[in-house]
Amino acid sequence: MRPTTRFAAVVVGAALAGCTSVSASRNDAGTDPSVPVKVVYHVNQNNAQALDALRNIRNHLSADPTAKIVVVTHAGGINFLLDGAKDSNGAPFDATVQELKSKGVDFRVCRFTLERNKIDPAKVIPEATLVPSGVAEVSRLQFREGYSYLKP
Repeated sequence: MRPTTRFAAVVVGAALAGCTSVSASRNDAGTDPSVPVKVVYHVNQNNAQALDALRNIRNHLSADPTAKIVVVTHAGGINFLLDGAKDSNGAPFDATVQELKSKGVDFRVCRFTLERNKIDPAKVIPEATLVPSGVAEVSRLQFREGYSYLKP
C-alpha cells in the first residue's frame, strides 16, 4: 500500500471510529428514560409558521412532558414574540407563550433581526430572551448541547 493511501485509510478509520463513539453515546442517552429529549424549534418565517410551531410544541409536550424545548426565532419569525402580536384570528400570542413558558419552554429572539429592522428590544415580550444571533443559537444548541432540530 502506498504511503498516501495508507495515510488516507488511517484518517478515514479514525474518523469512522469517532463517529461510532458519538453515535453510541447519543444512542445510549436515547434509550435512557431519565435523560430528557432536547429539541430546538426553529421559527424564521411568519406568524403562520409560529402558530404551527406552538401547536407542535403543545402536542410534543402532551406526548412527552419531560422534553426540553427551546424555540429560536429570527427574521420574520420574531414577530409573534413582540408585544401585542396576534394570530390571523385576532388571538394574542402572548397567552400561549406564557402557558408554554410555564411548562419549561424557552423562547429566544435574534438581536441582529431586531437591530436590522430597527425594533426596540423593549417590544419583545418578557417571556422571551435575546440572543446575539438566531442562526448561531440554533447551531450552538445542536452542536454544543446535543439538541435535535425541528422546523415547523
